[in-house]
Amino acid sequence: MKRREFIINSSMASMALTTSALAMDKAFDFKNMNETLQIGIIGTGDRGSGLIHNINSIDNINVLGCCDILPFRLEKGLKSVKGKAKGYQDYRQLLDNKEIDAIVVTTPLSTHSKIAIDSLDSGKHVYCEKTMAKGYEGIDNLVKKTNQFKNQVFQTGHQYHSSRLYTHVVDLIKNGKIGKITSFDCQWNRNGNWRRPVPSPVYERIINWRMYREFSGGLVAELCSHQIDFVNWVLDETPTQVMGTGGIDYWKDGRETYDNIHLIYNYASGVKAKFTCLTSNAKDDYKIRVFGDKGSIVLDYTKAWFYPEGKSKKEIGIVDGVSGATIPWDKGLGIPIIVDHKEPSLQALIDFRDNIVDNKKPISDITTGANTAVCIQMGLDAMYKNEVIKAPSFY
Repeated sequence: MKRREFIINSSMASMALTTSALAMDKAFDFKNMNETLQIGIIGTGDRGSGLIHNINSIDNINVLGCCDILPFRLEKGLKSVKGKAKGYQDYRQLLDNKEIDAIVVTTPLSTHSKIAIDSLDSGKHVYCEKTMAKGYEGIDNLVKKTNQFKNQVFQTGHQYHSSRLYTHVVDLIKNGKIGKITSFDCQWNRNGNWRRPVPSPVYERIINWRMYREFSGGLVAELCSHQIDFVNWVLDETPTQVMGTGGIDYWKDGRETYDNIHLIYNYASGVKAKFTCLTSNAKDDYKIRVFGDKGSIVLDYTKAWFYPEGKSKKEIGIVDGVSGATIPWDKGLGIPIIVDHKEPSLQALIDFRDNIVDNKKPISDITTGANTAVCIQMGLDAMYKNEVIKAPSFY
């Protein structure tokens, strides 16, 4: 069994023999129901409102309902909608709306699993923001539930899986562009306290939930998760162990999640992957560096470069000459990898629409989402316990 299939297979084995009538009998045929996919947004904070703006620009998809427990956040979300949407403060009432076909879950991490499960039970397709679920129990519960609903699309919001640039780069690497992969070096550095302003102290833990372990996986879940997902994708495997450290060393403001984190994951293939997030220095911002024995590939949010090794580098230098007229070269970075592509979050929502219409399995599905979520929990355990954490037995 491939490691990436662990959670699906383990959950299938433990799944109850009977499933709901909805799961057994309902064949959701979008094409025969509506020309426009009707969306419900649960969580209209910064991310939810941002996705609403993206949805507004996509054909044949419309936001019909918004939900948030904070009235001012809900108002913000409703104002972002192109057209008219109904507001809800209880997401279960939104799920009762039969006109809504699909749900986008953009709430705090600790609520993802429960809300996604309830959404599936209500007959909706689900786009669940990363990290997919918090903790092993939350992950396992969501996987089991998703396995019961084969006619409903479940897509995890690791949007770089939808990026045509990232997909092209993954294909290049798998086809030998950089030779044998030796390591990954990933970072997402910022210079700021990562806080959101609050209108009153009573809203502190609700708005700044990322700062508190009860609700959040901190920098690992909110930032590193994208890059961990990428490494798993490139290697087509999951790590065997992780070591790491971090701390609350700069922002002494009552937060519980670390303001800097440093993780190294080991893969069975021998590859090591390093991940760093800082909140006190933004040098180089977001970067993924993939190292192989024939070259390296560097990616940022929307661009990528190839940097050849050894003999290949010399040959390119001879062809390119001084002028750089033959082969483009960005100083200090390498040869640009040019691919026509949309912004990843926008593309991910377009893919979600198409997956529902065409009844296709998403590239970023329950399996990839669960695998990355397990990696996140391993990393948190390594830092908080100050131990080398092995992959769980079911992994």
